[in-house]
Amino acid sequence: MSTTTIKPSTLDFLKTLELNNNREWFNENKTTYLEAHDNVVDFVADLIVLMNTHDAIENQSAKKSMYRIYNDVRFSKSKLPYKSRFTFKLQRATSSKRGGYYMSIQPGNSYLACGFSSPNSADLKRIRKDIEINADEWRILLKDKSLLKNFKGMSGEQVLTYPRGFDKDHEAIDLLRYKQFIFRHNFTDEEVLAAGFVEKVDKVYKSVRPIFDYLSSVLTTDLNGETII
Repeated sequence: MSTTTIKPSTLDFLKTLELNNNREWFNENKTTYLEAHDNVVDFVADLIVLMNTHDAIENQSAKKSMYRIYNDVRFSKSKLPYKSRFTFKLQRATSSKRGGYYMSIQPGNSYLACGFSSPNSADLKRIRKDIEINADEWRILLKDKSLLKNFKGMSGEQVLTYPRGFDKDHEAIDLLRYKQFIFRHNFTDEEVLAAGFVEKVDKVYKSVRPIFDYLSSVLTTDLNGETII
């Protein structure tokens, strides 16, 4: 399979946009923007094909998987009209498969992230109950060699002390504090532009699957192991 590479002109457009973040410049360079956008859309389309060989991705349209480059200045601290990055999100298919994939392509700050960035209150409580009961299994999952090689560990927002309803002296209080369960991998510009970058992204995403599969099982069963969906 011949896969799309991110073109130097795509990063060049983003660099120049950061220095000229105004509507007049953007409108004058709309053609260049569309070429860069299409380049990333093609990249995402190839990534979806690759990921569907080992996972089930809900997204059928690469274009619709992309976030808009336009800032919603009503709710943003930044009043600049455009984002100087291309971002997209992929979701696992069906309610039995949990976890999501995200990526941002930006000169000097490209990265992918995957995991559970905003679990609802019921899911968060269920995850914490599993940590409370199965702390040893969590430690084993988080020490997986492939996972540590690609992500260096888990990140995300945490409560300052301990979550309500849980023992502040629990052996896994460090894990119970998490409100998000995120795994992030950074890329240099050289990596982004290299041939085979889409395969590298696919490989990094694949390494988080043991966590996704485990949490999918947790979030689709009750504490007795009975299926709830």
